[in-house]
Amino acid sequence: MPNRLVNEASPYLRQHAHNPVDWYPWGEEALSRARAEDKPILLSIGYSACHWCHVMERESFEDPAIARQMNEGFVSIKVDREERPDLDAVYMQAVQAMTGRGGWPLTAFLTPDGKPFFGGTYFPPEDRHGGPGFPRVLAAVVEAYHTKRAELTSAADQLVSKLRESTDARTDGAALTTDLVQQAYGAIYAGFNRQTGGFGEAPKFPQPMVYEFALRHWARTRDPDALEMVEFTLAVMAMGGIYDHLGGGFHRYSTDDIWLVPHFEKMLYDNALLARLYLHAYQATGRPFYRRVAEETLDYVLREMTSPDGGFYSSQDADSEGVEGKFYVWTPRQVVDILGAKDGDLFCRYFDVTEQGNFEGQNILHVMTPPDALARELGVPEDEMARVVDEGRRKLLEARRRRVPPARDDKVLTAWNAMTLRGLAEAAAVLGRDDYRRAAVANASLLLTALRPQGRLLRSYKDGQARGKGYLEDYAYLADGLLALYEATFERRWFDEARSLADQMVELFWDPSQGAFYDTGRDHEALVFRPRDVFDNAMPCGGSTAADVLLRLATLTGEEAYASRAVAALRSVRGHVAQYPLGLGHWLCALSYHLATPKEIAIVGPRDHPATHALVDAAHRRFVPHKVVAGCAPDDPSAEGEGIPLLRGRGMVDGKPTAYVCERNTCKLPVTDPDALLNQLGE
Repeated sequence: MPNRLVNEASPYLRQHAHNPVDWYPWGEEALSRARAEDKPILLSIGYSACHWCHVMERESFEDPAIARQMNEGFVSIKVDREERPDLDAVYMQAVQAMTGRGGWPLTAFLTPDGKPFFGGTYFPPEDRHGGPGFPRVLAAVVEAYHTKRAELTSAADQLVSKLRESTDARTDGAALTTDLVQQAYGAIYAGFNRQTGGFGEAPKFPQPMVYEFALRHWARTRDPDALEMVEFTLAVMAMGGIYDHLGGGFHRYSTDDIWLVPHFEKMLYDNALLARLYLHAYQATGRPFYRRVAEETLDYVLREMTSPDGGFYSSQDADSEGVEGKFYVWTPRQVVDILGAKDGDLFCRYFDVTEQGNFEGQNILHVMTPPDALARELGVPEDEMARVVDEGRRKLLEARRRRVPPARDDKVLTAWNAMTLRGLAEAAAVLGRDDYRRAAVANASLLLTALRPQGRLLRSYKDGQARGKGYLEDYAYLADGLLALYEATFERRWFDEARSLADQMVELFWDPSQGAFYDTGRDHEALVFRPRDVFDNAMPCGGSTAADVLLRLATLTGEEAYASRAVAALRSVRGHVAQYPLGLGHWLCALSYHLATPKEIAIVGPRDHPATHALVDAAHRRFVPHKVVAGCAPDDPSAEGEGIPLLRGRGMVDGKPTAYVCERNTCKLPVTDPDALLNQLGE
């Protein structure tokens, strides 16, 4: 018999619907039962692409004896962390405070009123390596709950009190200066691994926000070390096994120091952020390699992660047929069978496919030697090498499509979709890809209708149903993506929607007494404390994205209230920026914008005129991170209306499409030539 999770929309929860565990989704039914029966709550949090979540399910949640122990002693609740980042944040903080470590699957034990008193991550089904197995943990928790209740409850109360205090904003009153930015960059550069790229040792995560900040630092200072740090890491990642050389896109992280063996799941947010980073590296350097990686990553999203109605799916699993990485690895024989002996051998040399293998006897494709150097070494013309590699990638990808693919989590999450929306909108403007523009418009339309059925933005969408109130990150990312879409299309509705969302974001999530944003809205259910995540981890946090959006809106609208809240939010994390710059990459990007003098670019001309397109192309061609772009057709009545004073009173010069570049309300001479616009942007 299936349990209650069979009625849930989340693919992750549905994966557990036939466990013998009497699972509940998070909600009043489960909490009421815990109170009525005076049972502790066993809270298990994970996500669909989590390898060890699947392992714990197979080992423990499908085991009848362990399930019986859970059913008798606990009210068991299963949560998809991607649907409920608030619960994940609250109980991850608690487990980290109790044990010093965190991760998924997250296992937390709560009192009936939701207060955590014990927890951990993955527990094996029996005692291993000196640690307790899950059955022994369950027995010990039940005994403690019934024999040491007062002590346990007191400890839970103290923990919640400390966690609640930790969410208070701490403003030290010190100024926000370029010295702070320089100090943060110095600490980041000091931690850079000059041998293998990235930071520290294995495991290695891409950390795109840190490199975005480094690119901004380079744009401001022209410090060659900053650009070298970015370029070196982007090159080794894109040549390593963390990158899918056949299908495009990045796996979650590298399990080793050299970016070779990944954890094979693919997450939408990683690919959205990395596509933008490679796009920005292309703008900064003009190198086609970065453009290729950006396009292949976005093409992967459009090909494999896009729904018919324009939504973007959340993730692809690490496992195929129950084996991690099976979908992605190759043997020399498989390659030669597809490509033939001559081309197959050359392809194997290029991607280091050997009989010994580099992953459990098989091979993860990666590039050991730059193609020009390998061509010289082998005495093969470079164009022949390129032909073999390109044809080989195409043919192996076609063969791979006939394999059993990893499971895909096909729910649509507002925040993750909005990140992808921004990447597509930027790429459409920079690369002139109309298919990216169309995909961005379709996605924005879906998010603003299906995910906002009654004015309040919702979190997730699947099978035609939207659910769950949106969080700060949902509002901030969507406003962010819509601003980028406005800059790529000059369609006023996207700007108006972005501003409306930003205003609602302030109303729901801003706490004037703290001078900071919280992650849950005023209308959200009461948890043991209101979460406020200030760190940019795998994704920019909601607060840093909100600050960045408000600063850009302030530049576009001239509304000081937007900027004042953004600056207050920046001040609330100033101490963290100085101490933990690697964990605040997007905050540092927002701070850089605040301290810069943004370029304000207005373009006036018929939307479909080639000369207008040439000016738009020039406005987006170079890496100018601290800028806003607005545009309109001549005599467009919306330009004279409220909202974007940058466009007010602008016209064409000598009947030609015209660009205006301003800084802090002071404008340069209008120009009609794209090269003249590039010169003004380069000053």
